[in-house]
Amino acid sequence: MFEDLTLVAFVDDDPDLRAAHSQSLKLAGLEVLAFEGAEAALARVDAGFPGVVVSDIRMPGMDGRQLFARLKDLDPDLPVILITGHGDVPQAVEAMREGAYDFVAKPFPAERLVASVRRALEKRRLVLDNRRLMAASGRIEADQALIGETPAMQRLRATLRQIAEAGVDVLLEGETGVGKELAAQALHRWSRRRPHPFVAVNCAALPEAMVESELFGHETGAFSGAMRRRGHVESADRGTLFLDEIESMPLAVQGRLLRVLEEREITPLGSSTARPVDLRVVAASKADLADLAANGAFRADLYYRLNVVRLSIPPLRERRDDIPLLFGHFLAQAAAKFRREPPALTDPVRRRLIEHDWPGNVRELSHYAERVTLGIEEPLPAPPTHGGPGLAKRVEAFEAQLLREALEGHGGDVQAALRLLDLPRRTFYEKLRRHGIDIARYRSGRVEGQE
Repeated sequence: MFEDLTLVAFVDDDPDLRAAHSQSLKLAGLEVLAFEGAEAALARVDAGFPGVVVSDIRMPGMDGRQLFARLKDLDPDLPVILITGHGDVPQAVEAMREGAYDFVAKPFPAERLVASVRRALEKRRLVLDNRRLMAASGRIEADQALIGETPAMQRLRATLRQIAEAGVDVLLEGETGVGKELAAQALHRWSRRRPHPFVAVNCAALPEAMVESELFGHETGAFSGAMRRRGHVESADRGTLFLDEIESMPLAVQGRLLRVLEEREITPLGSSTARPVDLRVVAASKADLADLAANGAFRADLYYRLNVVRLSIPPLRERRDDIPLLFGHFLAQAAAKFRREPPALTDPVRRRLIEHDWPGNVRELSHYAERVTLGIEEPLPAPPTHGGPGLAKRVEAFEAQLLREALEGHGGDVQAALRLLDLPRRTFYEKLRRHGIDIARYRSGRVEGQE
């Protein structure tokens, strides 16, 4: 986990000075990435960069202070050392007030620069070590998201651990909310790629006109106003790329992704040069990709390329014995989140846990635990007691509950609720009005009392 850092990104538009200072740093045992301008450096330095940045202030285009501002937005803890001329000292002092690590005024001996860089590297090492420790402390909690003692969950965990170090691409299939991203994160954590990025991409959420640019990146001038940008694929270099809802990816883009998987290289938009990438791809789908491929809705060659290892994550209704264990876990999480004592379970809540089918799966169960903690749960209708409500009232209550469950289980998606309930749209909205159900509470997985 802990390692010494020696990497320095050195930015200077003067080739002679760039070469001279780079040589001084290398002679001091440091690894140098030399860049002739700020844009080139930004294309290589990202959040979590394992080193420090040294930049001249005066450069054409984006100057050193502007570069510092961009890097500060990217990672506020990244040390930036500025090289200044005599007239630029006030600028450098102002930059230090804004968070720059140090400045070195010209002319300076090589030892001055090396000493500043070594101090900055030590600070960076401490920051990155703390981040790794925090990530490590969260692994137990994250692994608990795959909790369950049913045979299906035991097999899933065992398989994930077995293939984690194999490095093969993986296809995860399962309904919405079953925990496909959590399984992908477990694969990443349990593999040798864990020190490197885990990049999650929801293919359904990518803007249609920008899918290729978002995935593969683009060069300056690739389209009007374009500045060079790394895509998600390149950002996952040496790590894991998680492609959620891959069934939503346009067919034309699927062809480019297939080439990435086969060649392990990308060519950004506007570039004629391919760049190698070392990554593991974990794709996830809530639909059966084999059926989609057979019907021409998904590229068959991409499906077969992804289908190296195929894992199906069971829905919650097929592992009901795990529901109490999961609910207890989520209830404790919610109590900590809202700073409340975990509530005692009531009979209506127990009945809901037992009788409900949980179409939204683990995600829906987690949201329900939060509502129970906040005291705004909506349990299943209680059985009649002495002199209880008549049949008509009970039927109305049951109908209202079915409407709420359909909306909750599908994140307020009206079309999905209509298909599930087999109701005409007009009838559906009339029933919502009659029962006083506000559809906005359920959209995008939100319910009243939740962010």
